Amino acid sequence: MKTRLIILTSFLIILVAGLTGCKKWLDLKPQDGIIKEEFWKTKEQVQASVIGIYSSMMESSSGSYGSTTYVPSLSEQLFIWGECRADDIAAATATSADDIALINVNIQPTNVNTNWRPFYRTINFCNTVIEKAPEVLVTDNTFTQAQLDNYLSEALTIRALMYFYLVRTFGDVPMKLDATLSDEKITPIPKSSKDSVLMQIVADLKLAETKAVKTYGDVASDKGRVTVYTINTILADVYLWMDKYNECITECNKVINSGKFGLIRGASVNPPIYDYNDSWFNTLYFNGNSNEGIFELQYSLQRLNPFYSIFSSSVSSRRWVAAADLMDRVFSVDYTNDKNYDIRGDGASVRAATQTIWKYMGATATSLRTADQSYAHWFFYRYADVLLMKAEALNETGNGQGAIDIINTIRTRANALASTALTPAATDKYLIQEYILMEREREFCFEGKRWFDVLRNAKRNNYERLSLLLNMVAQSAPSNMQQSAQAKMKDKNSHYLPIYIYELQTNKLLVQNPFYK
Repeated sequence: MKTRLIILTSFLIILVAGLTGCKKWLDLKPQDGIIKEEFWKTKEQVQASVIGIYSSMMESSSGSYGSTTYVPSLSEQLFIWGECRADDIAAATATSADDIALINVNIQPTNVNTNWRPFYRTINFCNTVIEKAPEVLVTDNTFTQAQLDNYLSEALTIRALMYFYLVRTFGDVPMKLDATLSDEKITPIPKSSKDSVLMQIVADLKLAETKAVKTYGDVASDKGRVTVYTINTILADVYLWMDKYNECITECNKVINSGKFGLIRGASVNPPIYDYNDSWFNTLYFNGNSNEGIFELQYSLQRLNPFYSIFSSSVSSRRWVAAADLMDRVFSVDYTNDKNYDIRGDGASVRAATQTIWKYMGATATSLRTADQSYAHWFFYRYADVLLMKAEALNETGNGQGAIDIINTIRTRANALASTALTPAATDKYLIQEYILMEREREFCFEGKRWFDVLRNAKRNNYERLSLLLNMVAQSAPSNMQQSAQAKMKDKNSHYLPIYIYELQTNKLLVQNPFYK
């Protein structure tokens, strides 16, 4: 009990310290005095600081939605950056002008959705642990090298993950690798190139892999904290983005061959049983931390997520809904047999009757969570992602049949309808690419992946498949803006968001991204 009190007290101190200096460049939040003199003496303080990293990713938004003072939460940005320029969502009654600008491919540097502050806040928490935690080996003789290594693996991995989101969203970004512990350390730095940021991400993850644990001994920690399998999965994603397909396959195989993960059964076949949706949904999404989960933000009764208000079932207050054609276009509908359906569609990803984004709102396939049940986890990665990343990499290395076999495994689990099946030859790389993209859209609908998936495939081989992006924005933009949106998308610089105007004003070494100058 005493140890838990120490941890909680330490965490509260570091959190309060982290909330000061909110107008600092990059929101680095220097923690002068407290960090230097009161912290970094005991292993409990190190543990509290690592808890602070995870907590920082679950911070709430601030300011009034729709105003220029609004700062979205990190998890909100994960959704917005990954979904709202893609084709599976639509504006709702309460959608702000800034949100609509994303859909219309008409974003400006004043748009609050370009605010990267929550990511750099978490990065500074990581940098602080990386820099200061090793000092505690000297001051606390009960603190072991193994414990330190584990904590460092968590900080290195989450820093890498934050930069991975930033580099995919903005392109070149400032890369800060040391802690900001005082006002004197806030010095402007220019952007680093995309390639150098990606190289640092890989270096961090490789180092973290040598220090990480395989298990913490309990399910919630294994799913909610960084393990070696988290690192392997992120590395696979990074390598796929970098077109390093053999390396991606190697990392995927580390997760697959561990035997620690599997797909949650969705349906039995021969003969088919169609009363599976509630059980599958409850296990995977409502409860979370299933055998399929690899890394999930652990929202709870004590720390509710922000999604309930964003996707509210109240027509007058919700910001985002599913695209009106989502069910027909993505999942398809069997109009001859209402018991034959893709379990990932109606009652899982979406409530078709109301266009409600259901993954974060549903208690069952048909009943809604109450507001105080808004603790659906945010999934960074699931085992299905590992399988489909491997399929994509196999296809790019010439093993089209291996890719098709994985797609069919995913589809069988979900009872995907025959009308959504493609029949590519094993040598038809382009059609298999499209098949994987379609299956990823069904599998990860509203999990913050759609935009990045399409962009990754479009930019391959010097934008050989730019048409994938052009077709997507033609689907998502309103008819009177489709030509304008497609014209913008032909410029690859438009695929990255502008740097928020506030950052340009406070860091004079920053240069606006080319498309927005």
